[in-house]
Amino acid sequence: MGTGERDQEAHVSEGTTGAGGTGEAGGTTGAAAAADRGTPTSSPRTLAEALRSRPDASLAALLRARPDLLTPVPNDLTQLATRAGTRASVVRALERLDRFALQTAQALAVAPDPAPYPVLLALLAGDEGDTAVESALPGALAGLREQALVWGSDERLRLVRTARELLAPSPTHPSPTGLGPTVAEATAGMSPGRVQEILRAAGLPATHDPVSAVAALTSLFTDRARMSALLDTAPPEALAVLDRLVWGPPYGEVSADPAPPVRWLRDHGLLLPTSARTVVLPREVALHLRAGRAHRAPEPVAPAVAPAKEYRPQVVDSAAAGQALTALTMVEDLLAEWNEGGPAVLRAGGLSVRDLKRTAAALDTTEQAAAFWLELAYAAGLLASDGEADERYAPTPAYDSWLDLPPAERWSRLAAAWLTATRTPGLVGGQDARARTLAALGPDLDRSPAPEVRHRVLALLARLPEGTAPDPETLLARLHWEHPTRSGPEDLRPKLAQWTLAEAELLGVTGRGALAAHGRELLATGGASRTSTTTPLLGLAAAAALAPHLPEPVDHVLLQADLTAVAPGPLRRPLAATLNVLADIESKGGATVYRFTPASVRRALDAGQAASDLHAFLAAHSTTPVPQPLSYLIDDVARRHGHLRVGAASAYVRCDDDALLDEIVADKRSAGLRLRRLAPTVLAAQADPAALLEGLRAMGYAPAAESAEGDVVITRADTRRTPPRTAPAPVPEGPPLPDETLLGAAVRAIRAGDEAATVVRKEQPHTAPAEPGGLPRTTAAETLATVQAAVMTGSALWIGYVNADGAASQRVIAPVRVEGGFVTAYDHTADEVRTYPLHRITGVAELADDPA
Repeated sequence: MGTGERDQEAHVSEGTTGAGGTGEAGGTTGAAAAADRGTPTSSPRTLAEALRSRPDASLAALLRARPDLLTPVPNDLTQLATRAGTRASVVRALERLDRFALQTAQALAVAPDPAPYPVLLALLAGDEGDTAVESALPGALAGLREQALVWGSDERLRLVRTARELLAPSPTHPSPTGLGPTVAEATAGMSPGRVQEILRAAGLPATHDPVSAVAALTSLFTDRARMSALLDTAPPEALAVLDRLVWGPPYGEVSADPAPPVRWLRDHGLLLPTSARTVVLPREVALHLRAGRAHRAPEPVAPAVAPAKEYRPQVVDSAAAGQALTALTMVEDLLAEWNEGGPAVLRAGGLSVRDLKRTAAALDTTEQAAAFWLELAYAAGLLASDGEADERYAPTPAYDSWLDLPPAERWSRLAAAWLTATRTPGLVGGQDARARTLAALGPDLDRSPAPEVRHRVLALLARLPEGTAPDPETLLARLHWEHPTRSGPEDLRPKLAQWTLAEAELLGVTGRGALAAHGRELLATGGASRTSTTTPLLGLAAAAALAPHLPEPVDHVLLQADLTAVAPGPLRRPLAATLNVLADIESKGGATVYRFTPASVRRALDAGQAASDLHAFLAAHSTTPVPQPLSYLIDDVARRHGHLRVGAASAYVRCDDDALLDEIVADKRSAGLRLRRLAPTVLAAQADPAALLEGLRAMGYAPAAESAEGDVVITRADTRRTPPRTAPAPVPEGPPLPDETLLGAAVRAIRAGDEAATVVRKEQPHTAPAEPGGLPRTTAAETLATVQAAVMTGSALWIGYVNADGAASQRVIAPVRVEGGFVTAYDHTADEVRTYPLHRITGVAELADDPA
């Protein structure tokens, strides 16, 4: 934003009150600029003047609350005030107000401009008063002032002009208050004769001009006693008409020949015509009927989140820890399923519906839950596309290092990624604005409010006593109070809150609906920073809190006679890896059940294990004796394993037992393999080796693959990894929050620029004075002479400067040396020594007083 933006707003009239001075965003010079920054003036004339009177901490709070004002850093306070009044910035600020702060702003929008504090209080508390409103109003007003939406002293409160335009009632944009236009606004196009008729019908004396007539009518409608006396004369049916309009909408349609009650109201000015068929209830009349309230139901106090159930904290922590283990298992099973390469990436990005269903079936869960686990692994950087020509999903190299971490730390990585991610799994299966289905892992699942909503939901859970689960309806009501302007059919926040509760339970952040101890630690550390680069560090405290509740990994299983093994807890990784090859998982839970089958045993033998290795492994890791049926199964499969050897001819089968080959050839199921005998111990096939292996295994044999050298081929699963990938960065909602270092530097720069813009300057002879907010203009010779003189006298100068990018600024400098077309000076604006090319200085002016 350049100087032109500041100049455009700096001279706008203050408003209809004619209080004098410059505009809302205008700047001042002279004594006003020299006011003490730490002491607010009694009645600032402009928003810029109000900002100028603020201490540095208050300016930093404004920039923290409205970070969009900081990009780029304003040159001075006048430019900051102008930017704070732009429509986009005001809309963004209004969206972040809570219910009562917004109601306060809405009341100011229908109040006189400026409005004294008692008038504002009366609009919110009504004639009878409201102690809750009286207690909450100072805080709400202070928040509006801090965000530069309201300025001025309590005797002259002003709503920023743009906010008034957005919140004030109009026929096209009704106010949430339900109020209509004032008498003056409604009678603006009315003939003077008609206004006089209304005065006579209301029992008021005629006036000589419309302005005084409108003032007399307004005075009647705002006088409680006289207004009550007028309404006492109204027909009962007329009062019923007013009751229908009093809380809005204030507009009503009438016929060409209205009914007597409507005619009475229209004749007495209680309904004013806006067109031939439309009437409106004036604001002053509505406020009288409402007993002075601008809102039907002010909400000064945030609704409380009610508890639904209470549990012992130990029960909650244990339940959450159990679910955290389940979450780790689900992610591990998912990535193990895709260890050799996952499904293909759609051309538009994401996972196909068919592949999502397959993944859900493999994980034995719903499609929505499968989408959550996929997005969680993706957000944590454990899953990505490989970027190949035939692009597919696969685990990343970070997955291998993640597997080596202790369980609590693995969980904390997942939880921290979930808390800060803008990816929204709940949208999967829905449709975007173009009616296209949103796919898991697709490019259109980022929603900027998601991290904020997750933090806020967990923060509300953290306020409840430990072990308390909230009532979801009251939780949603609280969030609605905190962000009322975002409510509507397209508002995603209620859904995000509901998804947060469900996802927190799935992930183990909560247990039985209540926030667990490790969830509280996650929130405490995760709220300070929300960038993806620090995500791995966010959950360290949460991991420490979770670790005592997780069972220690066990190094044994219980073998049973029905060819199953029961793992009484999470297994150590080497044991789990070997057992996953040797047996199939039959059921999961607190105790995992594995089943041994001929196919699973053959899978272990194909991986290079010998029967003796399997016997030794089971004996070493079973707390019960190895059942005889299991030993028989291993020996039987091992005895037949490799008896047949398949190699590449097209393919061949060789076996030392020619009787076995005769059996295969005679079997009708081998017809599709088109086998023929080449030698007593060799069969040739038309099928390729892989198909021949599968065909013989389907017939009940246990062939082994053979290499070109005649050795048995050991078949292990080939892991597939993507190139190194970083986790997806969250998509921020608006500008990023500035840190304290940036805020401090920005406030100093704005203060220095404001000092340069408002410093008192000497009148320069033969030089046209600079326009307010404009740059000084002098010739090159005058500039050089003035700068050289300042070097000799040690005085300070006010200069206009245009940098290499064409950005113009004002500066206060103390020249030290002029040499080679450059001036070296101490820059009061930047608080450092700088060198400036003389040809980029637009002009100079001496200061009346040296700021140094």
